[in-house]
Amino acid sequence: MEKTGADSDLERPATGIVLAAGAGTRLGLGPKALLPYRGRPLVEAIAGNLLDGGCREVVVVLGAGAPDVAAAAKLDRYRVIVNQDWRTGMGSSFLLGDMEADPGDHLLIALVDQPGLTPATVGRLLASHRPGRITAAAYRPRQAPDAGLPPALRRGHPLLIDASLRKAVSATVTGDAGARAFLGSHPELVDEVDCSDQSTGEDVDTQDQLGLLR
Repeated sequence: MEKTGADSDLERPATGIVLAAGAGTRLGLGPKALLPYRGRPLVEAIAGNLLDGGCREVVVVLGAGAPDVAAAAKLDRYRVIVNQDWRTGMGSSFLLGDMEADPGDHLLIALVDQPGLTPATVGRLLASHRPGRITAAAYRPRQAPDAGLPPALRRGHPLLIDASLRKAVSATVTGDAGARAFLGSHPELVDEVDCSDQSTGEDVDTQDQLGLLR
């Protein structure tokens, strides 16, 4: 039986993009790609979870301290590129990753400083994705046991961008905003998938959040 366009789109593979170029200035411990996480550098764990979760391949975008990261982390299973303009913000790493990925693939965008990202989260986004849309992991913030109704979901990462939207999203990417401008302008195209059972979705941005690395 001949496949329809919708069937073909659902079967498109996804390339995972790990944005790992930042210097970790606010945290003050060097590039967050090198933060220790369960016996290995965090970038190695994140890239592995994208591949194990179902991405066809993974592109790791390094920047600050790239030689040190490449020497410390085992990244031979992934395509590694270096963003020489990493100081301009995350957007330039996003665009490099988009250029490196197969043009027919969906893009799954992940941040290197989100240790709670699991293969199950990746697999859930891939399974939930609908053609022509963006699928985003969403999380419920922590709350006290007696706080009453559960808090509303908050959109986070990873973010699965349909192959048909890559050009439109990339056209809006500047500075450190990533896909935020496109998401804000087109909320009707975004599907949020609850991944609260996997993690809180928090990034390691401050010293207080280093406990997320345990």
